Amino acid sequence: MRMGGGVRTHRPTSYEAPPLPQPTGLIQSSLPRHRSASLGAMPERHDVLIAGLGAMGSAAAYHLARQGRRVLGLDRFAPPHTFGSSHGQTRIIREAYFEHPAYVPLVQRAYTLWAELAAATQMDLFRQTGGLMIGAPGSDVFSGAKHSAELHRLPHEVLSAEDVRRQFPALQPPDDLRAVWEPHAGILFPERCISAHLAMARQHGASLRTDEPVLRWEPDGAGVRVETARQTYLADRLVLTAGAWVQSLLPDLELPLQVERQVLFWFEPAAAPERFQPKQCPIHLWQVEGGRCFYGFPDLGDGVKLAGHHDGEPTSPDAVRREVDPAEVEAMRELARRYLPDAAGRLRSSCVCLYTNTPDSHFWIDHHPEHSQVLIASPCSGHGFKFSSAVGEVISELVRGQASSHDLSLFRTRWQKSIRP
Repeated sequence: MRMGGGVRTHRPTSYEAPPLPQPTGLIQSSLPRHRSASLGAMPERHDVLIAGLGAMGSAAAYHLARQGRRVLGLDRFAPPHTFGSSHGQTRIIREAYFEHPAYVPLVQRAYTLWAELAAATQMDLFRQTGGLMIGAPGSDVFSGAKHSAELHRLPHEVLSAEDVRRQFPALQPPDDLRAVWEPHAGILFPERCISAHLAMARQHGASLRTDEPVLRWEPDGAGVRVETARQTYLADRLVLTAGAWVQSLLPDLELPLQVERQVLFWFEPAAAPERFQPKQCPIHLWQVEGGRCFYGFPDLGDGVKLAGHHDGEPTSPDAVRREVDPAEVEAMRELARRYLPDAAGRLRSSCVCLYTNTPDSHFWIDHHPEHSQVLIASPCSGHGFKFSSAVGEVISELVRGQASSHDLSLFRTRWQKSIRP
């Protein structure tokens, strides 16, 4: 689904985030709040200040610090945390990208960088399971994955519903659906990935401060002045990777973004649990009647994870409904009964995460239209985590004034064009 609307700008002298309540259950930081200026000290100066240390921000901190930049990273919480878009134990990574073939080179670079990060940290960040993109022949998921695979000459196989049921008996698509099988797809472990990027950023000299929300920023000559709940900082460049909170840091732009509540479920298999082991069950993404999309994972020990894709209610990051009600559980269990019936057992756990959607569902990676020292690289429309290792590298290139080695045309020049439904 696409949302209409362009971008309007105002010209305030500073950019102040409105006061935002913290999510229910968050433990308030006991650290003292102060401003360095009030003590007569000069504000700290850094080459780059990064606001938000989740998927994109942690990767950017690593790549910029690796290039010798003096990096300060700030986050309102303590990543990895459970309040944004990068939690829930697992994320899919896939190569035959149905959303647009232009993503394929970027995700291929991400695969390489995830492997390098895993080797550098000796952490298990990725598990290859293969993947199935399942839908009717004319559906976005099936036809888009097939198009990307063919255009980029990716290893893949087109399977009938009968083929899927025979090879992967946990999955039971009806006869009118087809699937694109891609062997390179698999699972990323998001909390580990963020922790790994943060650890490597620190190792390369980055200063990372958590439980310190950015309150406001303003241009300061060719750089920026940033005020947090504790003190004031100066930086040559500002990178905004605040996810669902990014709009609060850019009130002048009225960005056409929509935060969406998404629920993740883990079910205990009702029968044949061996069918859901990773050797027998790949990651799978479905588009079924009415265009509804959902996805799932094999059982890694906590149950079979299932979730809808772009079927959540509009919300805001600090007013999101964190509780999951029984009707939501039963709706997902009913979907499981239709397409993977052996998974439709007892609910083991659930949680809520957030999408931050752009009007066309592509990413937003661009400089502020009036302040080129500010880079916005955050709203990823519910499909960004897999790319974060590569997007961090892209951010590093752009901040250092280099042309990116990737085609960013889907994600840029949004200030000059009106985005239509």
